[in-house]
Amino acid sequence: MAERVAPGTWVDIHRIVLRAGERAPKVPEDTKAVPLEMRTAGFLVAAAVLGDEVEVITRAGRRISGTLVAVNPAYTHGFGAPIPELAAVGEEVRAILRARRRRA
Repeated sequence: MAERVAPGTWVDIHRIVLRAGERAPKVPEDTKAVPLEMRTAGFLVAAAVLGDEVEVITRAGRRISGTLVAVNPAYTHGFGAPIPELAAVGEEVRAILRARRRRA
């Protein structure tokens, strides 16, 4: 038996917003050929198991329904490698602001 996920747990849901045939007529052909999908994270409203249709409450307070696909999902995005030229910017700005305060 699948493990039940408790209400209030942070989860990811998935939903098809528009099927392939429902896409706008002016979108490119390769885009028209696939559905418009949505993934949303939120707090589970009622106990469920993976694959169930569920409702979540997002951090913005919206109630959204979809298929439960992940429990306590990890963030997998990043901002890339550090840019050496930007490493000193914060300290340079603070020094400029300190100098301005002294003159004021």
